[in-house]
Amino acid sequence: MLPELKSGVALDPKDFRRALGCFATGVTVVTTVAEDGRLVGLTANSFSSVSIDPPLVLWSLAKSSPSLATFEKSGYFGISVLAEEQLDLCNRFASPGGNKFAGVDYRMSEHGVPLIEGALAHFECARSAIYPGGDHLILVGKVLAYAWGLGPVPLLFCQGQLSGVPSPAALQKTA
Repeated sequence: MLPELKSGVALDPKDFRRALGCFATGVTVVTTVAEDGRLVGLTANSFSSVSIDPPLVLWSLAKSSPSLATFEKSGYFGISVLAEEQLDLCNRFASPGGNKFAGVDYRMSEHGVPLIEGALAHFECARSAIYPGGDHLILVGKVLAYAWGLGPVPLLFCQGQLSGVPSPAALQKTA
């Protein structure tokens, strides 16, 4: 049973983060290309759908991120929804610095953004808006192209842990 809600008390950032962590999210790698041609990517679990018509998605990026300026300047970004077996890619793209794409299977989309091979879904987006969101910026993209497939277990983030939950297709195969 949950404790009673308390209003008017100072927010404990660590406790608030733990409460937010009760909501399971999928894990993505968001990618773009810098003005100098360098491939840029990072792990994000803030991905969400916004609208079907027009097709819009969003994700948020910390204002402290070293990749912020690149994503602000780029007109396009890609989103690859990771499968459980891509935990190593999640960790690689969550780490700062280095050439994150070295040895990674990816392909370039029609608008020149890298998409991670083996992902459950890809979204190629034109950046349509950036909104302030506290210590983050919210990036909204118009989906220009997408692809998806059934199969692997999606990689999820919940209560500070990464894990997989079988997809309906995977459950049907075992029944």
